[in-house]
Amino acid sequence: MQGQLVASRYRLVESIGSGGMGRVWRAHDEVLHRAVAIKELTAALYVSEGDRDRLLKRTRSEARAAARINHSAVVTVHDVLEHDGRPWIVMELVEGYSLADAVKERGRIEPAEAARIGMWVLRALRAAHTAGVLHRDVKPGNVLIGHDGRVLITDFGIAQIEGDSTITRTGEVVGSVDYLAPERVRGQDPGPSSDLWALGATLYTAVEGRSPFRRTSPLSTMQAVVEDQVAEPRNAGALGPVISALLHKDPAARPDAAETEQLLAEAAEGRRPQDAQAYLSTQHGALERESNTAPTAPGTAGQSTPYPPQTVGHTGHTGHTGHTGPAGPGPTAGPTSVAAPEATAAPAPRRRRLRAVLLSIALAMVVAGGTVVVLQQWDQSRRHDTTGTDAAKDPAASASPSASTDPAGDVPSDWKRYDDPWGFSIYLPAGYERQVVGVNGDLRQVDYTPDGGEHFVRVAIDASPDFNDAYAHQLDLEQQLRRLVDYQRVKLEKNTYRDRPGSLWEYTWSAQAKDTPFPGPRRAVEETYMSRAGHEYALYVSAPAADWTTAAQQFTSILRGWQETSGS
Repeated sequence: MQGQLVASRYRLVESIGSGGMGRVWRAHDEVLHRAVAIKELTAALYVSEGDRDRLLKRTRSEARAAARINHSAVVTVHDVLEHDGRPWIVMELVEGYSLADAVKERGRIEPAEAARIGMWVLRALRAAHTAGVLHRDVKPGNVLIGHDGRVLITDFGIAQIEGDSTITRTGEVVGSVDYLAPERVRGQDPGPSSDLWALGATLYTAVEGRSPFRRTSPLSTMQAVVEDQVAEPRNAGALGPVISALLHKDPAARPDAAETEQLLAEAAEGRRPQDAQAYLSTQHGALERESNTAPTAPGTAGQSTPYPPQTVGHTGHTGHTGHTGPAGPGPTAGPTSVAAPEATAAPAPRRRRLRAVLLSIALAMVVAGGTVVVLQQWDQSRRHDTTGTDAAKDPAASASPSASTDPAGDVPSDWKRYDDPWGFSIYLPAGYERQVVGVNGDLRQVDYTPDGGEHFVRVAIDASPDFNDAYAHQLDLEQQLRRLVDYQRVKLEKNTYRDRPGSLWEYTWSAQAKDTPFPGPRRAVEETYMSRAGHEYALYVSAPAADWTTAAQQFTSILRGWQETSGS
């Protein structure tokens, strides 16, 4: 394409950068006779016509967002145009390199220089926030450093402009997962403090040479953002307390932009900011409060909520010991008269595995650099490895079916007993296949399905549950699942199962085509109980609503035939 004339005006000179979303060209404006940068959104070549229209809207949104910000540290957008059926963005050409390039080449950046860079990025963000614009994708790759020493921030392509109606789909995740603030991972609306979190993560990467939360997969990375304390930066010097303050899990407890600028100014001079210590001293207490606060977002991640392999996009249960989330948001069931939730046992004061929904990222779209990146179909791949670790590749990946020897005589005679290597046996019709959903510390989840996940049984086992009461746990999970499309509770009530305190939860929702290969009205039921050894078990069945009569009968037989075999 070199030498091509775009829109009868911009002559492409050479490619100066590329990524999964597109390519950036150095170009010559033959009308104004100046050098410009043009971002070619090649992703538009591989999306549907409807998504192409959405991509053009996003691109125009980027131009509007940047145009509202008047600051020397924000890359100027000159024009947005359509050429060859896709959008192109004409921008100010910055002769230099990105902070990501600098880190890659040098290994890490000196703290004083990183603080100086951070000050300019912060000033740009303050100008954006004053104009009602959030960046939402602050990261090293979007921080440009000119050969003349200027620092600029680019790619407001996924910016949210106050007053504009959103053009992102429900359940869509925008931003680079390494730099998403915890509140955004939980599905809460971002604010200026979310951009400041991303700035903190960017500065951490600059001085340490690595992203603070990156793990082996996008899902496990997001879990780390919400759940893990960042390792103390070892090379940050005077900048260390500032980074730690910005990476506070509680957005309300982070310093605001004005305070952050003062802290960065002190760090740039090599002085350790004393005021930053005030934010660090509250970190422990805030985390304790957070551990007792139910998240409000949908979806789950390697935590305890088991959601169907095909359900990835749903807001599946989270943190539940075997909580399996819907295979997509579900159909509406008739209103259910259930007494208002009563006060129940509080969450056990153990370490809290991620109970906040880790987004259903199966087909959720991650927007980066102003374009849409579709995370691969996790609803297919996560059956093999949901956590991004080898743990999900269970060495005993198959359960051995045995001839049915139902001790109680309540299981259909043609069913088989599956002796699972995780210490239980379950009776199911012949032909069910075992699929590990994920292993996350003491939480393990496995599915049995006859058809690739349209109908499935999930078993979740948590050896150190976050809650000491099954009913309280399900109530907590329900708060997260209420964001499913058409979510309706059928029942949620305490019961006794196998002489142990338990809880039964049944609900419906509408699974969305963008989230699962099996869209449409769905229904699910789950029995959760606490074993004598203190383990939490959840037995979950999900199926299309049209097949629920059969699925409900099977669930009853599954409960009758279930046996713990490991002494737990």
